[in-house]
Amino acid sequence: MTASERIHPVVLSGGSGTRLWPMSRASLPKQLLALNGARTMIQDTVLRAGGSGAEPPILLCSEGHRFLIAEQMQSIGVTPRAIVLEPMGRNTAPAATIAALLVAEQDTDGIVLLLPSDHVVTNPPEFATAVARAALAARQGHIVTFGITPSSAETGYGYIQCGPGLSNGVNRVKRFAEKPDSATAQKYLASGDYLWNSGMFVFRADVMLAELSRLEPALVESCRESLRAAKRDLDFVRLDGAAFEKAKNISIDYAVMERTTKAAVVPCDIGWSDVGAWSSLWSLQKRDGNGNVLQGDVLVHDSHNSFVRSEKALTALVGVNNLVVVVTEDAVLVADKARAQDVKAIVDQLKSSGRAELSDHKVVFRPWGSYQGIDAGDGYQVKHIMVKPGGRLSLQSHKKRAEHWVVVQGVAQVTCDEKVFLLHENQSTFIPLGARHRLENPGKQPLRLIEVQSGSYLGEDDIVRYDDAYGRAPEKSAAKS
Repeated sequence: MTASERIHPVVLSGGSGTRLWPMSRASLPKQLLALNGARTMIQDTVLRAGGSGAEPPILLCSEGHRFLIAEQMQSIGVTPRAIVLEPMGRNTAPAATIAALLVAEQDTDGIVLLLPSDHVVTNPPEFATAVARAALAARQGHIVTFGITPSSAETGYGYIQCGPGLSNGVNRVKRFAEKPDSATAQKYLASGDYLWNSGMFVFRADVMLAELSRLEPALVESCRESLRAAKRDLDFVRLDGAAFEKAKNISIDYAVMERTTKAAVVPCDIGWSDVGAWSSLWSLQKRDGNGNVLQGDVLVHDSHNSFVRSEKALTALVGVNNLVVVVTEDAVLVADKARAQDVKAIVDQLKSSGRAELSDHKVVFRPWGSYQGIDAGDGYQVKHIMVKPGGRLSLQSHKKRAEHWVVVQGVAQVTCDEKVFLLHENQSTFIPLGARHRLENPGKQPLRLIEVQSGSYLGEDDIVRYDDAYGRAPEKSAAKS
């Protein structure tokens, strides 16, 4: 395979998936969750993109998700070419620019397959066929998007009107249409020449850069400078924040696709969904004889056509229909399935009131493992800490709190000032206020312990970090680092 025939998958892990609250939150958005099978959505996306002859993927994500994404890639045996960290949220045009610049460094006319990380595709063979058709058109200089054959008059998607045919099942784009009202959507469906806009793209790196340079030159220069000044540590490429912040916050549709003469579309029926609401998951998954999707510890009686997911307590439904019920450690959502899109209104209320349930779960993930708050009161709080095999927390101290550790599973290696020692199950130790300490798991099984913090101040910013195995800045505060 020659350089110009290589396909370079680029996967974008950006949005927070607010309509899938309370499962999807800023700290753990929907693409990092296993919502439609055993693998997470980003894992499925990367594996789907890695067809025959594909190069290692490039992933773009936020700083806060970097270790989770790296771990999820490791667990499916994928070594990305790069995990690029965006210093702040920007739309898809800057992301496409960074992708094209990175691919062009290695393969000037390489084919970029640009994919959101939070979509479901239930027909991978047909997806592979569509990618092959799009890649052929891209090699001829077209910028190709995927148009999904509509199955209903959907008002939640943008549309693409097909123009004249090119070759091999690819058409020119006649026009892009915004999300329509119901009557307009019905007209689009009846016409037969409108497709859902999937937000997936295939293009040659040099062609995209040429069009962006013509249409949005300042954006390209900002992205080029952010990459030129990027810092590389561990497996990550950290874009320069000052330069990237100047990049125009605009979608690839507005920046390029609606303004270029090179736009093309490959119509396809790949079992696609952007999983924009809990009702979408209900429609994707196997239902029982009463039309219910039941996940977790759930009992139902005389209930129909409902989606019920419990991550915690036994959840029982009696005599109800068409509901969405989602139970997590710290929140319960009950919604009319027909109004599942309106969950965003609850998210807006959480945001305006500054509630932690907007962004964080009870279980907080770290590169070394996770922790969960169990109890808290005046002058104390209790946490359950899990450290993965080989994981180690940073060497740190606290100015205003002391800690007691009790090992309940596994073996802990503890550093406390000059002492280094092992703790086994049912053993405990005390970390005095101000002591330099570190917790490590030298074993092959997860280490679990109960931590009791006590002191005059228990805020998460009471930490001084001296050394860290994961390349995190010493001055940066973090909850239980």
